[in-house]
Amino acid sequence: MVLVYQYPKCSTCRSALRWLDTHGVAYQSIDIVAAPPSLTVLGKVLRDSGAPVSTLFNRSGQAYRQGNFKERLKGMSDGDALAALAADGKLIKRPLVISSRAVLVGFDADRYASRLGALRSSR
Repeated sequence: MVLVYQYPKCSTCRSALRWLDTHGVAYQSIDIVAAPPSLTVLGKVLRDSGAPVSTLFNRSGQAYRQGNFKERLKGMSDGDALAALAADGKLIKRPLVISSRAVLVGFDADRYASRLGALRSSR
């Protein structure tokens, strides 16, 4: 099963869900603001993605700007950064897609096709 942490008002999230629907990928949709991923889940995402923790932040979001995370991240440990993300789903770049095959942050149709294309269902 694919987990998709998304924000219903986010057009990028809607595009990602549309792509998953069109390509027959079964998923569970979770409102990232109402139920942000836990610190444990975010730690796994960070490990599995192999990317720096800063890539998990929604750098264009109001919460990021208001929290001055552009500057704060420079001195934060990964643990502190992940704790901030777990505390506020609006800080997380979305959608956040987690499956046994991939961890995807944001939406890019080509990346989705290469990483999730083989996950078909009878949805």
